[in-house]
Order: sequence, then structure tokens, then C-alpha cells
Amino acid sequence: MARLLLIEDDLTIRTPLIRALRERGHAVAAASTAMSGLRDALDDRPDLVVLDLGLPDLDGRELLRMLRTVSSVPVIVATARDDETEIVRMLDAGADDYLVKPFTAAQLDARARAVLRRSAGEPGVAVLVVGGLRVDPRSRQVSLDGVPVELTPREFDLLHHLAARPGQVVTKRELLTEVWRIPYGGADKTVDVHLSWLRRKLGESAQEPRYLHTVRGVGVRLDVPGTGR
Repeated sequence: MARLLLIEDDLTIRTPLIRALRERGHAVAAASTAMSGLRDALDDRPDLVVLDLGLPDLDGRELLRMLRTVSSVPVIVATARDDETEIVRMLDAGADDYLVKPFTAAQLDARARAVLRRSAGEPGVAVLVVGGLRVDPRSRQVSLDGVPVELTPREFDLLHHLAARPGQVVTKRELLTEVWRIPYGGADKTVDVHLSWLRRKLGESAQEPRYLHTVRGVGVRLDVPGTGR
């Protein structure tokens, strides 16, 4: 049973969602404002937060930023805003997933279970080792030649996806779908930006790659240094 915190001010949405999620075996608490939601998230330590963006006292984007400074609790953004740029911005700000309203309790339940599985790490998932790079999906920790590398959640997901496919060219379409979980489209620039940040943290650049090799017009490939083609 997961403990969920639903931060949603619309009673007509909040009440049936609480009832339906409880019927699916979750323990559900609710808050109708951003600040009460922040307090509940910190005091009660739920397993997952479902966050509406259109809150009466503070925009959900600001609440997400505040929450991410003090907690790593998984967050699913529930929003009526379906603009792709806005969705990418929320994911990059620390959201683990998103749902565009209207959605059903069954959809939210499925997303919640998937996010909780990812955040906990699947049982038996192996540590990935590529050259001097070590990626641990259970602890979500990365080290390079024995030195810890601090990554954001999205940077970790990006590196993990590539490290699980060493030597394979992975397209931007696949990365957007599997890492950002959004359809391929104009947001592909966000992949380039995150690859740039990831390269910097791994001590390399697009001009002088060690692990991350761009295949122009196709995608990116992670290789052991010295074996890139």
C-alpha cells in the first residue's frame, strides 16, 4: 500500500479521486492549497505526491521548486496545461511524471505504481558498469573512476538509459519517449541541453567526447573510452 498526497483545490476532482485511489488500496491524504500541501509533504512524508498546478495561493510550479529543495519524494504533476514546452519544463524542474486533465483514477493509479517502481528500483536490477563509469539504479548513484558524480534526477535517467545500451545508437525520439515520457516533437532540444550538462559533469565535451558520442542526424551512443567509432 502506497501513501499518496493529493494536492488539488478542485473538490469535484479531489473527492472522487481520493475515493477511487483508496478503493485501489492506497492510503490517500489531501491538501487544497500549495502551502498546506508543502507542510503535509514534509510532516507526513508520503510515498508520492500528486500535484495540481492551478492552486489558489501559489502556482504548482513554484511549489514543485520549493519541494525539490527539501525533499526527493516522487511527484506526478496533474495539469490541464498540455503545452509540450510547459510539460518539459516541469519534468526538468523535478517532476517524475505528468498527467493531462481530464484523466481517470485508473490512469493515475498506473502512473503512480510505475513511478514508485522506478524510484524504488526494481528488485534484482544490476549495477551498470561501462569503463570507469558505474551507474547504480537502486541507489540512483553514479561514480566515475571511483569519484561520485552528482546528477539531477533527469540527468540520471538519461545516463542510465544510455548505459543500459552501451555501444548502441539511441535516437532522440527514444530518449524523449523513454526518459522524458513525452511524444517526440519540438522538445528534442531539451535532449541536447541535458546531454551538454551530462557531458560537463563527466568531464568531457561534444568536441572531445570520452563516453558520450553524438552520431550526427541519428542520436547518441555511450561507449567505453577508446572504443568509440
